[in-house]
Amino acid sequence: MAGAVRAANMRLVSFDPMRTLDIPGVHCLKPGDLFRFKEQVRGADWLLFPEYWQVNPLVYAWKKRIFPSVSTYHLGHDKVEMTRAMEAVRPGNVPATRILASTELAGERILDEFVFPFVAKEVRSSMGQGVFLITCRKEFLDYARSNDTLYVQEYLPIQRDLRVVFVGRSAVAAYWRRAPDGGFCHNVACGGAVDFDGVPTGAVRLVEEVALELGIDHAGFDVAEVDGHFFLMEFNVRFGTRALNGRGIRLGPLILRYLEENSPLPRRPRLRRAA
Repeated sequence: MAGAVRAANMRLVSFDPMRTLDIPGVHCLKPGDLFRFKEQVRGADWLLFPEYWQVNPLVYAWKKRIFPSVSTYHLGHDKVEMTRAMEAVRPGNVPATRILASTELAGERILDEFVFPFVAKEVRSSMGQGVFLITCRKEFLDYARSNDTLYVQEYLPIQRDLRVVFVGRSAVAAYWRRAPDGGFCHNVACGGAVDFDGVPTGAVRLVEEVALELGIDHAGFDVAEVDGHFFLMEFNVRFGTRALNGRGIRLGPLILRYLEENSPLPRRPRLRRAA
């Protein structure tokens, strides 16, 4: 009952109405209205799904609570940040990776260290975009010429990967994604098939441990399994929900419960001592 009372009293402002449709009592603003409706924003208990450029003024200037967390935004901003953080806490669960400035010398170093095929990525991309299977020197040089940062990982021989959805303090869903015939990318947005059966608990547990260590509270983690060992590939802050919707999984109530649990209790009036 106390949680319901707090939910009714919380002032929630969302900058992404599509992601907060099933959260009651949310007032929506366009991201560009941040300073126009400054008093309303500063009076909110939670700011939901701000754009990345809004995070610093909201958190550091106005000391506001945001969801997802500031750690989620900063680490999830690009693949460089998230990979280095995941390597710091679980080095044995990250594929062999090199992140270097795109220079001729760095390119030769990568070609010396990695055997074909290997994977090259653009540092800011999602939904399976900006991921390339490199099978020869020419393909790598074409990639290097188009990117200021070289992000290269070993190729893992998998036919499917796992998406583990983490909200609040726990994983709330997990499913396999299989690439279409002849495809390299497993993402649902790229035509990948979904299967919720037989998800290994070890992969879910790994994601939960890493998310809690890094302060991540809303992300879709991509995990590969090779001979029973799990590799963290990356995570997306604004992940697709098509597979969840098809399963009848609604994230709004889960997000609201997390906000309730992490909202400060209302202050009780201080009792005066009897004379």
